[in-house]
Amino acid sequence: MRLDHVRRLSGPNVYLSRPVAIARLDLQGLTGHETTDHPGFAERLVEALPGLRTHHCSAGRPGGLLDAMARGTYFGHVTEHVALELSGLIGREVFFGRTVRAGGPAEYDVILECPRDEPSGSTVVEQLITLALRIVNGALAGRVPDPSADLARVAAGHETERLGVSTSALARAARRRGVPVRRVGGLNLLRLGYGRYRRTVWAAMTDGTSAIGMEVAGDKRLAHRVLADAGVPVPEGRVAASPAEALEALHEIGAPVVVKPLSGHQGEGVHIELTSAPEVVAAFASAAGEEGEVLVESYIPGRDYRVLVVGGRVVAAAELTAACVTGDGAATVAELVERVNADPARGEGHDRPLTRLALGATELALLARQGHGPRSVPGSGERVWLRRNANLSTGGTSRDVTDGVHAEVADMCVRAAATVGMDVCGIDLRLPDIGSPLPAERGAAGILEVNAAPGLRMHLAPHEGAGRDVAGDIVDLMYPAGTPSRVPVVSVTGTNGKTTTVRMIAHMLELDGRRTGMTSTEGVYVGRRLVHFSDASGPRSAEMVLGDRSVEAAVLETARGGIVRRGLGYDRADVAVVTNITRDHLGVDDTEALEDLVDIKALVAEEIRRGGHLVLNAEDPAAAGLAGRPTVKGRAPVLRYFALAADAPVLAEHLRGGGLGYYVQHGWLTEARGDRRTRILPADEVAGSFAGHAVHVVANALAAAAAARALDVPVDVVARALRTFDPHLRNPGRGCVYQVGDNPVLVDYAHNPAAVTAMGAFVERRWGGGGVAAVTLPGDRSDELVGETARALAGTFGRVVVYEDEDLRGRRSGEMTRLIVQGLREGRPDVLTHPAGDLKGALASALDIAEPGEPVLLLYEKLQPVVELLETLGAEPGTPDAAAPGGAAGGRSSRTMTDSSASTTIPSSQ
Repeated sequence: MRLDHVRRLSGPNVYLSRPVAIARLDLQGLTGHETTDHPGFAERLVEALPGLRTHHCSAGRPGGLLDAMARGTYFGHVTEHVALELSGLIGREVFFGRTVRAGGPAEYDVILECPRDEPSGSTVVEQLITLALRIVNGALAGRVPDPSADLARVAAGHETERLGVSTSALARAARRRGVPVRRVGGLNLLRLGYGRYRRTVWAAMTDGTSAIGMEVAGDKRLAHRVLADAGVPVPEGRVAASPAEALEALHEIGAPVVVKPLSGHQGEGVHIELTSAPEVVAAFASAAGEEGEVLVESYIPGRDYRVLVVGGRVVAAAELTAACVTGDGAATVAELVERVNADPARGEGHDRPLTRLALGATELALLARQGHGPRSVPGSGERVWLRRNANLSTGGTSRDVTDGVHAEVADMCVRAAATVGMDVCGIDLRLPDIGSPLPAERGAAGILEVNAAPGLRMHLAPHEGAGRDVAGDIVDLMYPAGTPSRVPVVSVTGTNGKTTTVRMIAHMLELDGRRTGMTSTEGVYVGRRLVHFSDASGPRSAEMVLGDRSVEAAVLETARGGIVRRGLGYDRADVAVVTNITRDHLGVDDTEALEDLVDIKALVAEEIRRGGHLVLNAEDPAAAGLAGRPTVKGRAPVLRYFALAADAPVLAEHLRGGGLGYYVQHGWLTEARGDRRTRILPADEVAGSFAGHAVHVVANALAAAAAARALDVPVDVVARALRTFDPHLRNPGRGCVYQVGDNPVLVDYAHNPAAVTAMGAFVERRWGGGGVAAVTLPGDRSDELVGETARALAGTFGRVVVYEDEDLRGRRSGEMTRLIVQGLREGRPDVLTHPAGDLKGALASALDIAEPGEPVLLLYEKLQPVVELLETLGAEPGTPDAAAPGGAAGGRSSRTMTDSSASTTIPSSQ
């Protein structure tokens, strides 16, 4: 077997609501083989990885995988389970896996769940799959592979890139509260919330943390002065810039003293309870570092505590014990250390609740002072200290004492955090007992340090006592009860009409006074301003909009390609719109049939919040059918169907049941609920519909109106938005008509059978005939779909100029022209076709062929070259058709009303 490639879907996807990686395997010589074809394979594999015995597989019980291998299963499936087992062995806990056939008979996709916050650029999953293949191939070769060395290397990489304990807890706490979470790169930096409610947090430091407070906390000398000036008890201290000054401070303060760096952290370089000159001199050399200065302060006897203050209140407190081991009369100090470090809760740095014990120079020096060394054997029950400073980063442990904190102590800690100016603050203090009143004697209690971005692990998982949800307290500080974390999100998908519908909805929201972020195939817009030019209909663009703190609502075009290749860029939309699902993109990304497209686009309907709104095309069976999918039903959505006519069966049944619907009645766009009908706007006044001739634009307007109304946009605002939706200004490249000399040129992006059929029908209704078409089609579609689209074009146009786009998408030069011409002739044997070399030549030929006044339909791949070409030809935007009674939309004109912008609610009988 061979690994071809791995791609990652970072957001909700068609397999799982969590991230997955998809590994394409080539079974090569194992194609068609099953495990039963290789005697002894399963036994050797399980001997190498005993944990496989407990894998459930499809049986839903332990041992399911063993049964499957005994019956015979293919090797892509086995590789999936081996990779999952390896993932668990390195502490990367994921549980979902699936193997599906892909491409040729030898190709399979192995889909594996990934941790939510694993960096998108991580190679860990690829390394795990590569190792899984080596193990499977080794077992096939008759060996019992030993993966321990390779697995240790993968585990080390995983430990390096995983979130720290504090940040991971914050991510979990936010998700429990329904707050969206995105990790920024490989950092311990989280982006919480959407749009105007977006916040950031880095470990326990929030975007509300005072920069001045951090500077004060990071300078121990300054922190002591600020606290002392506020009357908060702190140790007496002096700054020493030389060993002589340190000794002078010892003399002035009086032994015992503590020597520490001015800006140290995690307990490094801190020397406690020093009484002699040699100790102080040695401590100075250790603590001075590059700054050349240390803080010498009085030693406060008592116990060490860490108190966490969040938002002006004490949320947790822990008693800290320095790193130590307890003898049993038999084991050496080194053996006792090894025994303690075997605890899986201990790891390197901050990756585990506790830090592994070390036997470095500092520890060895302290052992010697106690008459011990690594090989000495402490007596039974004898406690041997490895460190004097009680810090988790140097191997210490914690005991939760939150419930016992005396009110005086709590008040002192809250005052200290406020004095320094910290919203989240870790207070280190020493005193006889945290549960008793503060002692009156000077020097009997005091705050040793205030810590910005304090570690949370001592409170989350103390060595003794109950853990505290301090991460939740920090999230609650950022998002107090009742504070939203999300802006309204509308996600629009479908085969045709996505871009137009998205632009209409965004226009409605902007007119309603909401600063709107919008993604579309033409770019990312914020507040009607283009901020990023690209085909922006995928997850990266969605993340860009949702990460903008000025955005009050988001409207996202969600295309098939982004879903398939990266998943969604959001979770839990408020409104999902599916315009239609027809044949397109077949032959791309293993999409072979309409059913494949339905499964892909269904994700948008499935990923709405519970009770959210789902807007579906009642006249499109594939789109309307999404309402019946179990996952969609599980969201309990508010269904809003739209159709051009009220008698569409799905819509009619929905309305009979009291549901919401949008359709054209007596020439009016109408909202219906039960027996109430609300007129929105005459259909022939929808801008860009050309007096209702472009019925596909009317359908898009209905979908957009349904989505906007789901977000409580007033009906009169919806009407005003549709009336002012000038296609040249707000929908460039979609149904835009330009006048070039004597001919109208209709520019559109239609590139599939349904779209070109709709454009042909529009041309015939508006101009009374087919005119001339200048067309190109995307080269990455299947030959069958290209032919079907060309046949649809031939249904309207008897004269067609064919040109190829600059990006052939894998096709040979001339191949697409041949396929299009072949399809045109199949649909209309007498069709006149004219090949053209490029866009410019195609439009020139079409204008030459067309009679004066005849329309020319120009289909394009990229809009900018079209715009530039039309400018060189002196093209002018066409004048919108005036609304007329008896037009294609039917019914009366709004001019019969006193105020055409006002909506009217009437009984259903009218």
